[in-house]
Amino acid sequence: MLITDNLPLNRNKFIQEDQILNITGANWSDYEKFDSQDYSGYRVSYFNGEITIVSPGRNHERISEIINRLIIAYCEKYDLQDFPFGQTRLNVSGQTGREPDIAYAFDCDKNLPDLVVEVIFSSGDIEVLKSSYQKIGIRELWVWKNNKITFYYLEQNSYIVIEYSKILPHIKSESFIEYVNRGITESPLLIKKDFLKII
Repeated sequence: MLITDNLPLNRNKFIQEDQILNITGANWSDYEKFDSQDYSGYRVSYFNGEITIVSPGRNHERISEIINRLIIAYCEKYDLQDFPFGQTRLNVSGQTGREPDIAYAFDCDKNLPDLVVEVIFSSGDIEVLKSSYQKIGIRELWVWKNNKITFYYLEQNSYIVIEYSKILPHIKSESFIEYVNRGITESPLLIKKDFLKII
């Protein structure tokens, strides 16, 4: 956790929420020094001279996990081969780098994921996310924020909002979010069973 007992803050207050540290005036060399093994559990990103370190809160992790389980359930139902990237660092050298919450390639293993999912629980700039993943070349991006999920698809080097996923075409953002948001208080097992009935 970025907030430790050494700081004059109530640590328990921040367990549910993300903790975010922004370092401005950084360069690519600075970013490369943040080895993911040394910063296990953190998401470290770089864009336009700024390094952002996120320590995900409990609710962030629950939302990420339920989305991940629903994607796996979809693949199992439709016998779609999936190749998880986890939080593998994705980057365009010298320009942008991100460690996504969830990332998958489908059908066959690839150098880049077809789908990236990002959860913004406390704060975060969707435009920065889109710009980063556009540069990296991610075909489809899902962003959860404020109890809503938006699907973006890369078309002519720009993201457009789509109602149905083009990668997982039986998933509609409007109905998907109902199952995702249940993940804060309900067991993923129950949510998965209900989700499989509608896809």
